[in-house]
Amino acid sequence: MGMSNEDDLEELREKKMEQLKEQQQQQDVDEEALQAQQEQAEAQKKAVLRQNLTDGARKRLNTVKMSKPEHGEQIERQVIALAQSGRVQGKIDENQMKQLLQELTPDSQSFNIRRR
Repeated sequence: MGMSNEDDLEELREKKMEQLKEQQQQQDVDEEALQAQQEQAEAQKKAVLRQNLTDGARKRLNTVKMSKPEHGEQIERQVIALAQSGRVQGKIDENQMKQLLQELTPDSQSFNIRRR
C-alpha cells in the first residue's frame, strides 16, 4: 500500500514540474512581446522625429542624448507631443531645437536647489 502513495507523489511532482516549465515559457513569451513592443515604439519615435526635425536639429538632439540621456528623452517627448498636436509647422530646425533645449535646461540657480 505504501507503494502507490509514492507513485502518486512522483506523479504530482512531475505535474508540478510541467506547470513550472509552462509558466516559464509563458514568461519568456511575455518578455519577447514586451521587447517587440518597445522596439516598435522606439522605431515609431524615430520616424516621428525624422519627419519633424531637420538633420541639424536631429544631430543636436543626438549630441544632447549622448551627454545627458534623460534630458534628450525629455526633448524627444516634447517634440513628439508638439508633432502630434499639430503644432509643428514644417520641420523643427536647429535654431528651434536650441530654443527647446534652453527652455528645458534649468538655469544654474534652480539647478542648485534640485540637487539633493
